Amino acid sequence: MNYSLRQLRIFVAVARKGGFSQAGAAIGLSQSAVSHSVKELETALSVKLLDRTTREVVLTAAGEQLAVKLERLLDELNTTLLDARSVGHQLSGTVRVAASQTISAHLVPQSIAMAAQHYPDIHFTLYDRPQQWVLESVRQGEVDLAIVIDPGEASDLHCEEVLSEPFFLLCRSDDALADIPQVAWKQLQGAKLVLQDYASGSRPLIDEVLCKQGIEAQIVQQIGHPATLYPMVEAGIGISILPALALPLPKGQSLVVKRLIPTVERKIMLVRRRNRSLSRAAEVIWEVVHHQAQLLTKARQGHPLFDDSLYPQI
Repeated sequence: MNYSLRQLRIFVAVARKGGFSQAGAAIGLSQSAVSHSVKELETALSVKLLDRTTREVVLTAAGEQLAVKLERLLDELNTTLLDARSVGHQLSGTVRVAASQTISAHLVPQSIAMAAQHYPDIHFTLYDRPQQWVLESVRQGEVDLAIVIDPGEASDLHCEEVLSEPFFLLCRSDDALADIPQVAWKQLQGAKLVLQDYASGSRPLIDEVLCKQGIEAQIVQQIGHPATLYPMVEAGIGISILPALALPLPKGQSLVVKRLIPTVERKIMLVRRRNRSLSRAAEVIWEVVHHQAQLLTKARQGHPLFDDSLYPQI
């Protein structure tokens, strides 16, 4: 059977109003257009729905049965469509966001606070995990979006850069490197390093630079959580390399940071599944993270550690 939703709606209007002209006036069609549509529906169904006379239009038994059921079904369809529209536009519900640990500690809290202030009906749920878990959770649809270090080639993900930031050297204030204004990567030759392990998206970037610079350093400890780097360096176990988001330093410790030259930057990305639409609420959280990254970039302007004109680029 070949019939359309439009034909069904017109037929129900005729049944409600009791005539073609009345139905046409109600739905904005001419009497002839209404009559023609009902005839097409009768042809498609191979059944007579109306008895027509010069004075009135009367439903047949089949027409009366169809009209009663259709009226209910079309009302339910309209409600369903309105509900879908409401869900598509509503700024409420839960938005699941995954982020690697440094990002979770230093960018996401401000994003959660801003979302709570401006969109109180959206529940921002954070999953604080290693980068590979984060990326897989996006691919599996377990989270709506994620904030990660540039994952490189990922054809199944849509990625947008929100922040670019340099790496720093972390050492004790009594370390020989602490008195040097700018520390060259090559000055790490033979150094004892305490680094994050390979669960961190930064570690492959650091390894790549050490390799390109021909630096042979001794990796004395590999740490899972970035906060553990500070007490390790404070204890004299080694020096470390950390991203800007790991700042500021904990208070009460004799630690210093130095910009490493030439500058090596890591890119922070918002990611979601490619070709999958975000809910309206998730779109808002996406924009909130973008905004917070922009605010952080502006806050760094003018600080000597972040003045790129002072440092050569790699």
